[in-house]
Amino acid sequence: MADASFDVVSKVDRQEVDNALNQAAKELSSRFDFRGTGTRISWAGEEAVTIESETEERCRAAIEVFKEKLIKRGISMKAFEVGDPALSGQVHKVTGKIIQGIASDKAKQIAKKIRDEGPKGVQAQIQGEQLRVSAKKKDDLQKTITLLKEADFDIALQFTNYR
Repeated sequence: MADASFDVVSKVDRQEVDNALNQAAKELSSRFDFRGTGTRISWAGEEAVTIESETEERCRAAIEVFKEKLIKRGISMKAFEVGDPALSGQVHKVTGKIIQGIASDKAKQIAKKIRDEGPKGVQAQIQGEQLRVSAKKKDDLQKTITLLKEADFDIALQFTNYR
């Protein structure tokens, strides 16, 4: 009998992020407290979002609006990394990044956790930006998923290809 397995990935649905960005942009353009502040939100490349405003306070408020929209769309806040607004000429500007994939140091942390605390006979292999976890018994895989959900690795984890 073949081993049962699943993949541990960290992926964000780009379409959902795009929808959240569009909803935030619409709200920023129509809300009374953002009128006349020049507050804008837009894509800055493939995985980055730029928020700019005339005041730092409105820039921070726009970040919160975008975060609310991401949460409503089911996107983990661990998948969105944003700094503090900085003055850039006449406007305050901040760039946030959508985090995709598991970095190699995080993958090693996850594999070590599975090896140290997981059920016996469970193996984790790092395959690029994801991990393949396999075991003889599906019950062991369920226990491993529970173990990983309880641990905090500061990244959004999803479990796919369960077979």
